[in-house]
Amino acid sequence: MSTVRSCRLAHFTRAAWYRKSTARDQSGLALRIRDIAHARPRFGYQRITVMLRREGWQVNRKRVRRLYRLQGLQLRMRIRRRKHMCLHRGAVPLATRTHERWSMDFVHDALFDGRAFRMLTVVDQYSRQSPLIEPAFAHSGRSVSAVLDAAVDRLGLPVSITVDHGTEFMSKALEEWAWRRGVTLDFIRPGKPNENAHIESFNGRLRDECLNVNQFVSLDDARQKIEAWRRDYNEARPHSSLRNLTPCEFAQYGQQQRSEEGGLSQPLNCLKTGPSSSCQKIPLTTVYRKGKLTISLSIGNFLMAALMEVSMGKFLFS
Repeated sequence: MSTVRSCRLAHFTRAAWYRKSTARDQSGLALRIRDIAHARPRFGYQRITVMLRREGWQVNRKRVRRLYRLQGLQLRMRIRRRKHMCLHRGAVPLATRTHERWSMDFVHDALFDGRAFRMLTVVDQYSRQSPLIEPAFAHSGRSVSAVLDAAVDRLGLPVSITVDHGTEFMSKALEEWAWRRGVTLDFIRPGKPNENAHIESFNGRLRDECLNVNQFVSLDDARQKIEAWRRDYNEARPHSSLRNLTPCEFAQYGQQQRSEEGGLSQPLNCLKTGPSSSCQKIPLTTVYRKGKLTISLSIGNFLMAALMEVSMGKFLFS
């Protein structure tokens, strides 16, 4: 359908369709608003406006409110009695290295005799590795803390853990553990499981490839079979979002990429995927150009930008 006919059907002028935006770049202001909101967690956009004007920003209240809401910094007016020591506010930055940001959730299943049990699942947002899956008949905040202690001693501390508003994750025991360890608990918004998409996807694979094809006669039997599947998932199963690499291979490549300044014996765009000395070239970034702007995007972000541009009919690839 032509642009003329589309605009006529939508009662939209062609001049407005072709008009170029002349709005000024607000990224610096948005970043400063976020910094103030994180430094003063109980300040709303009105007080943040006052703080900005004191610093010399010539902004009005409506612009601050728009940027404030776009970043998801709104305050909850219903204040709970409990104080949160390790609560993150606003959108969570993307993970840039292995074991920087984890996601955590629970999965339910039943034994052969009908007794229900729950599995604590944890996945690394960068490499998609699963540090642990812990089945038990019952979990509490203290048991979750103990399991995380064992994982942290083995792998190191993450910066943050994304969780929902489950009873165990809202418990004082887990919050005390996060405060003591210096880990931020990132709670998603209620009714928004897509904000914890990494663990939701992992739980789907766990149920489809392990829970639905195995019968568990006891809790020990469940632990053995689930642990075997977890190791296979990390070390042998190709992951489509990682260019069909396994999570362990992708984590190994990320470690090599961060060691560039220290010197490497092989190129950074090569990864040994087998016992042979040959390496497979795996580009993990793609250059995306739009006008005079050139951006180096990760594979996932590049595909998202590409799909958006295809929908507008203005896709450029280089």
